[in-house]
Amino acid sequence: MSESAVAVRDRTRLEFEVYALAATHDVFADLLDRNGFPPLWRRQPSFATLVRLVLEQQVSLRSAAAAFGRLASRVGDVTPDVIIASTDEELRADGFSRQKARYVRGIASLVADGALSMAELERDPDAARAVLLSITGIGPWTASCFQLFALGHPDVWPSGDRALYVSMGRNLGRGVVPERDEADAIAEGWMPHRSTAARMLWHDYLGGRSHVDDPAAGFI
Repeated sequence: MSESAVAVRDRTRLEFEVYALAATHDVFADLLDRNGFPPLWRRQPSFATLVRLVLEQQVSLRSAAAAFGRLASRVGDVTPDVIIASTDEELRADGFSRQKARYVRGIASLVADGALSMAELERDPDAARAVLLSITGIGPWTASCFQLFALGHPDVWPSGDRALYVSMGRNLGRGVVPERDEADAIAEGWMPHRSTAARMLWHDYLGGRSHVDDPAAGFI
């Protein structure tokens, strides 16, 4: 990460990013006026966070949170060893599909073997994306969300996130939800603050000022 791209890991930095967006883009000035500052929604840069993000792929955050909760209730701390030791039947009972069970087993093996270092991902948030995308089961959305929530990267965009596109359509006055390519192209105009742009759009999608953080929603 460049020296100017400071990680967004606390409220002070988040507020700086929000003001920078609001000063240059009317849509974010309006969102700030209507909703105030969005939650930081920080997660730990951990193996458990990767597992939870895999669970969140293409399902509701509440459903994924329930599955992760069942897993954590059964095993305690979610570590590579407990995933490797879990049977297919146990993971299915927790709420993993066959495919997602295979994905998290593969990630667990990489961490256990030393081929994937969570500490290295944290040390270099820019390089983390390429490392994560090389892993089976981790696509652009999952890699971006890990960079954003766990590493505090200030300029990533979770391409393919339906909630973001719905919020964009609503707040940009388009009347329709933009297609992926169009939405992602619009977001390029919000560089180098796309992570905070995503936070503000998610916050509005969830109800803005009326939104109350809910651990079951997946943002911790």
